This record gives sequence, structure tokens and C-alpha cells, in this order.
Amino acid sequence: MARHLRSSSATETDALYRPLPQSEAVSEATSSPLELEGDEELVAEEFVAQERLASHDRRIGWIHFILGSAILLPWNALITATPYFLSRVEGSPLKSTFSSYLSTTFTFANFAFLAHATATTDQSTNSRRILLSISWLTLLMFLLTLSTYIHSSPGVFFAFVLVNGICQAAAGSYLQTAVIAVASFFGPTAIQPIMSGQAAIGVAVSGIEVLSAASSLRNSAPAEARVDPEPEEKSAFIFFGLSTLFLLISAGAQIWLTKLPLYKALKDRFRQATEHTRSLSPGDFDEGYTPPVDSRDHILHEEKKHQLVRIAKTNVIYNIAVAYVFIVTLSVFPPITISVQSTNPAAHPLLFSAIHFFVFNIGDFLGRYLCSFPRLLIWSAKRLLVFSLARTLFIPVFLMCNVQRSPSASGNGAIITSDILFMLILLIFGLSNGYLSSMCMMSAPSVEHNPRLKGRVEDVEVAATVASFCLVGGLATLDVVMVYKQNVVL
Repeated sequence: MARHLRSSSATETDALYRPLPQSEAVSEATSSPLELEGDEELVAEEFVAQERLASHDRRIGWIHFILGSAILLPWNALITATPYFLSRVEGSPLKSTFSSYLSTTFTFANFAFLAHATATTDQSTNSRRILLSISWLTLLMFLLTLSTYIHSSPGVFFAFVLVNGICQAAAGSYLQTAVIAVASFFGPTAIQPIMSGQAAIGVAVSGIEVLSAASSLRNSAPAEARVDPEPEEKSAFIFFGLSTLFLLISAGAQIWLTKLPLYKALKDRFRQATEHTRSLSPGDFDEGYTPPVDSRDHILHEEKKHQLVRIAKTNVIYNIAVAYVFIVTLSVFPPITISVQSTNPAAHPLLFSAIHFFVFNIGDFLGRYLCSFPRLLIWSAKRLLVFSLARTLFIPVFLMCNVQRSPSASGNGAIITSDILFMLILLIFGLSNGYLSSMCMMSAPSVEHNPRLKGRVEDVEVAATVASFCLVGGLATLDVVMVYKQNVVL
């Protein structure tokens, strides 16, 4: 009771009243709660100040751009190498189901390991986890490179690629959570380059597909010449080799990041905030008693679990918004957009399809890049959710285009018959996908811009990883549904 009265009245009488010196025990009892709150507020202010310094360091932005590219490199490498994979199982019944099996196993593994990575993330081990994940990805990519020189039966090769893909999904999941958690140190200006790096990989891969489609149409060869798998093997060797080299560069970038003074300063600020929340309350144990290691580990585990649930509820609007962004995106792109045919008879379907992927990825990249301009940022969770839900309107708009609904349909009855207008709508669709997903990821863990965190620096890491899990969760859930529906139709 005395402590409550002293705390509540101190600010009212401090200007007139000067207390006599008290004993050390009484002094601690009366001032400790106030000092703790002041310390937490000071740590939060210093943390935000360090984040603002990070926004002016271009090295941090480029490092996270590289790491963001490394996150999506494994899946995009597997997609790009699909022609090579199919050439290795040519003449086998596995060819018709290869892509579906690869997509399904990768998606399930990615989602499962991402859940574990999110639940076990720890800022003290994230840097080591990044390097370990990149090392595994480098080894797995190198094995794919060697596979272009080692020939085996279609069944053995099929199993090898699936196992390799599952392992890459696992390593990529731990890499993603760790990179996002570390980026949350530096604030929104570090998360934005990660999102842009991921989109840049999509632009590069779809650009390669456009060039490949154009080249195949320009240099069309007899069927006998296309049976030879050697061109696919050479192309896959080059791509896998370059991917392996890029992963090594990513590891070097992460090591460079940990050497920066600003990284060490922000890590110290985070450690200070975490020590406050992880310290046991005086009533938990008798004075002078140190609990066993097992008890402390159990308490920390329960605190971590409680923190995950609490942050998931606190940022539920951001989490729903970012998940729904990708639910809408994957419900349209590519299931509906791939069925849109050009109204120009001279346009080849293969090239038109490749260009449509490229246009979406360009829009996605531009949307994420727009988040680097402060005047274009939207931090409000409710507004982001409204915009995310509003993207549902794209579904009927795309259905108004020249959709080929069945092999026998001619596409007549389409309201939007202009190829240029279709590509423009697709560009805006991709732009909204990139912008809203980036803003949700940038806002959720921001101490400065997310009032729901109430300035708790120790919640930044968890908020970032939970939002990342929801992003992939929305993507993975609908991706599995689409693959299942495709298999049922087939």
C-alpha cells in the first residue's frame, strides 16, 4: 500500500516536497517500479533512434536485398529448371505428375518447417541460423549442379529431386524467419529491401522464361532435335552454378552485417529489453533461491509460447491482411490469368503466357519498391486490411477478360477484349500485391509505427516472424488447394 501511495503521489508533490533519506530497502521498494518503466521507455526510444540511423545506411539495405533474394532463390531455381527435370524423366509415367509432386511436397515442407522455425526463433541464434541455412542451401544447390553430369534412372532422379526440394524448403524456412527477425532490428527500412529482393528474383526468373519462349519460337526445330536433353542440361548447369555462387555471396553479406557497429548496438538494445521481460518476478521464488536449469528452461519456453500467442492476437489485423493478400493473388494468378488468351490471332500462346508472368512480377516488384518512399507509406492496420479485402474485386475483373473456360470454348462473351488493358490490370494487380504485403510486413513489427506493440522492443522479433508465417501460410494454403484441384481435374 505504501509503495502504491508513494508512486502515485510523487509526481504531484515532487516540486515542493523533498523526502528525508530512506534506507536502501525502502528506497528500492518505492522507486523500482518507476525506474523499470523509465528504463523500458528509454530503451524503446534508443531503439527507434538506432533504426532511424539504419535507414540512412545504404549497406544495410543492399545486404537485406541480397538476403531477401536468397530466401526465394531455392523455389525459383526449381521452377526454372523444370524443363531440365522433365527431360531427365522423359518416357516415364512420372513426367505427367512430376511438377505436381514437386510443388506439393515443397509447399507442405515449407509450411511445416516454417511453423517450427517461427516457434523456435531466438534472436541470440538467428545470425548463426542464417549462415547454417545458407550453407545447407549451397550444398543442395551444388548437388543439383552435379546432377547434370550424373545420369540415373528416372525413378532415382525423381526421388533425388523431391528429397532435395524438401531439404531446400526446410532450410529456406529457417532462413526466412531468421532473416526477417534480424531485419526487424533495423526497422521497416530493412524489411522493405527483403521484400524487394524476393520480387527481384521473380522478375529475373520470369524474364528468363520470356527470352526462352521467344527463342524457342524463333528457332523452332524438328521434333527429333528437341528430344536431345543436352541443351537443358547445359542450361541447368549454368543456372545451378550461378545460384550456388549467389548463395555464397549471401553468406558473405550476412557475415559483413554482423560486423557493422550498428548491428551490435541494436542487438544490445534488444538484449536490454529482453532481460526485463525474462527476469523472474520476486514472488516466483524465495529470495536467494536459484531455480534449476530445467525449471528455467521450462519457464522460458512457456513465456515464449505465451508471447507468440499474445503477439498473434495483438497484430491479428496485420496478420489477416497479409495472409488475405496472397489468398486473393493465388486464387487469380495463375489459375485464371493463365487461361486468358490473346485477342490477337498472331500472338503465340506460349509467348503471351510468359509475358503475362513477367508483367505481374514487374508490378509486384514496383509495388514493393514504392514502399521505400516515406510519403507513400500507409501504417494503419485497418486501412491495410480494407485495401487487402478490396483486392477481391480483381477476381470478377479478370473473369471479364478473354478467359478460355474449356478447350472447346472460343472465348466469346468477354467484356475486356484488349490485350493491353488485360496487361495493365495485371500490372496493377501485381503492384497492389507487392505494396500491401510489404506494408503489412513493415508495419507489424515497427515499434515506432505500430501502437499495438506499446513500445515493447522485446516483441519486435516475434511480431516480424509471426507476420512472415501468416504471409507464407496464406500462400501455402491456397497453393495446396490449387494443386489438389488440378490433380482432381486431371
